[in-house]
Amino acid sequence: MSSMFWFITFLILLVIELITVNLVTVWFVVGALFAFVVSLFINNVILEVFTFILISVVMLVITRPFLKKLRKKERVALNSERIIGQCGLVLRAIDKHHPGEVKVMGSIWTAISDEKIAVDEEVIILEIDGVKVKVEKVNQKED
Repeated sequence: MSSMFWFITFLILLVIELITVNLVTVWFVVGALFAFVVSLFINNVILEVFTFILISVVMLVITRPFLKKLRKKERVALNSERIIGQCGLVLRAIDKHHPGEVKVMGSIWTAISDEKIAVDEEVIILEIDGVKVKVEKVNQKED
């Protein structure tokens, strides 16, 4: 009976691991597999639970340094993150109640602002609000 429990636990954890790509349950998958194998030969729930915990912890300790190296890759800023703080050129006038358009780093963005900004004025990107950028005139930043 306990071997069926460990096999079902193994399958559930394996499915969770396959659905997620962040190595969430991989250590417990291996621990459950070992507990399942132990349950086939020895009918002792305490030993099975001990095996599950021990193997899971050992797997975590062994693989953690390796996983840290894999995840330590330098983070590259996305397009949206790179434009914050950059200057842009207004292509379509911006009003407090009507979005306009700005060109920033070669891309055209829908822009919003708390002030009226005319075409061909230079703006600075303050933040990203959904699919729009919030901007203000460059000369205001200098004041």
